[in-house]
Amino acid sequence: MSRRALRRLRGEQRGQEPLGPDALQFVLLDDDDAEEEGPKQGSGGRRPGGAGKEGVRVNNRFELINIEDLEDDLVVNGERSDCTLPDAVSSGNKGRAQRGKPETKQDEDVAKAGSPEQSNASGKLRKKKKKQKNKKNCTGDSSENGLEDIDRILERIEDSSGFSHPGPPPLNSRKQVLYVEHRHLNPDTELKRYFGARAVLGEQRPRQRQRVYPKCTWLTTPKSTWPRYSKPGLSMRLLESKKGLSFFAFEHSEEYQQAQHKFLVAVESMEPNNIVVLLQTSPYHVDSLLQLSDACRFQEDQEMARDLIERALYSMECAFHPLFSLTSGTCRLDYRRPENRSFYLALYKQMSFLEKRGCPRTALEYCKLILSLEPDEDPLCMLLLIDHLALRARNYEYLIRLFQEWEAHRNLSQLPNFAFSVPLAYFLLSQQTDLPEHELTSARQQASLLIQQALTMFPGALMPLLEYCSVRPDATVSNHRFFGPDAEISQPPALSQLVSLYLGRSHFLWKEPATMSWLEENVREVLQAVDAGDSAVEACENRRKVLYQRAPRNIHRHVILSEIKEAVAALPSDVTTQSVMGFDPLPPLDTIYSYVRPERLSPVSHGNTIALFFRSLLPNYTTEQL
Repeated sequence: MSRRALRRLRGEQRGQEPLGPDALQFVLLDDDDAEEEGPKQGSGGRRPGGAGKEGVRVNNRFELINIEDLEDDLVVNGERSDCTLPDAVSSGNKGRAQRGKPETKQDEDVAKAGSPEQSNASGKLRKKKKKQKNKKNCTGDSSENGLEDIDRILERIEDSSGFSHPGPPPLNSRKQVLYVEHRHLNPDTELKRYFGARAVLGEQRPRQRQRVYPKCTWLTTPKSTWPRYSKPGLSMRLLESKKGLSFFAFEHSEEYQQAQHKFLVAVESMEPNNIVVLLQTSPYHVDSLLQLSDACRFQEDQEMARDLIERALYSMECAFHPLFSLTSGTCRLDYRRPENRSFYLALYKQMSFLEKRGCPRTALEYCKLILSLEPDEDPLCMLLLIDHLALRARNYEYLIRLFQEWEAHRNLSQLPNFAFSVPLAYFLLSQQTDLPEHELTSARQQASLLIQQALTMFPGALMPLLEYCSVRPDATVSNHRFFGPDAEISQPPALSQLVSLYLGRSHFLWKEPATMSWLEENVREVLQAVDAGDSAVEACENRRKVLYQRAPRNIHRHVILSEIKEAVAALPSDVTTQSVMGFDPLPPLDTIYSYVRPERLSPVSHGNTIALFFRSLLPNYTTEQL
């Protein structure tokens, strides 16, 4: 029984008992401890609080429970549990009940004078905690039994149907292949895994306390060195929603349109200082930030180039529509709209900086984000890059899953990068020691099968790959007609461009000795099939002549953005002769314009020699100034 209940039975009021020096220093004792210490203490060991029972004591005297609340709890917890306690626990409870002794004669008299419910309150208090523990144990046992019952039911269903379904869960029960995780968009998450949180965030924490930016963003972290943010006139609106997809578009206000016109004039002047002047008045104009970032990168100022890209991403993320989601994979942005292209290019440039910085996992997440914005058209052709980032991030399972889900409707095996990267992912997966033996064997067999298909489809890629890896091929391979010099020369120009792009980007992934030994084994298998006159060899040759006549415009755009010398050199002449701007490389031919740039009077059309002279000196000069 609590001290408050005893005080009420005696008729005493709170605060009337004399307080000793240790009256407010209470100790919280368990029921078992109280029963064990009870017989040891005699009359001389009583506390100066008036109560003889060694009960629960707290630091605050006014936190003692009410007897009315206690009775309600006893009614609720007094239900009989369905669980059967072990014999050892029940016998232990009986033993402790027999060892219990009355502490003082005064307590016995008070207990006899009280009602039967109040006399049993002390015993119920002791049992309350034990019942809760027993309920927890019984709940765990019942959940385990429930799981076992479910397993038995499933086994009966499988036995009755005659077949089972081993392996991973169905695809519709898992996240979409283009699902983006917020935490992987932050490069600090990956850097912390490499170097530790203290090394990464040691210098950033004091800065974060001083920042006054109004919005928390996922793509970038605002810096105190940036100009104070004010809405530049950039916004986003929802165009339509159909078939579970939401189509959005960025919009420019009239003020932003004027800044855009000034930017185009500054670009035509071929003078980066004019863009710097524009950014002083419009510090968050996206296209100006992208173009100036390229100028800084060409001047080897990588830190400033990356900072400008992050500022552009921050400006565009602040303009997001409330329903626009980076992670769902169901939001679309039409690349044909010039206002949307800036977001694509800013994401691509940020992804490139992250890869060079040594954050391939974060770069992979940005690649998935770009691909999710328009996966059918793929304007920046991210399918030529996503396999490389997945291998660098050692995310082999994701690359294999992407290939399995998209091969049926996208024919990924017809791209040289997927044809070689997927078997490499299977092989590297088979080298891991934490997988079961049967999974390792299956992955190795699948890797050998796919690499043989890739070598049969793209024989012109073998010799350049060995040259990149500084490996001298065997004479039987280099002199064979299938892998010899004729294989590289006879392939179509579009295919040569794709092969050059893949090898220039991913050749270092093949330099491991174990990988080269595995490749050598499969090259010999392919040569044996060729010498035996396998029909698949001729079928692949006919397919190469039909499929790779000319590369589409999005592949050319990707090659320009990649800046891989071997691939850029393989571009056709009609692409290399065009003027390519960093803020909008190779715009689509079916561009959708929401507003038109006002026409500027050309001095050449008027045939004014003096105006032409001033035009050469002052690029912003027009004949209206005469």
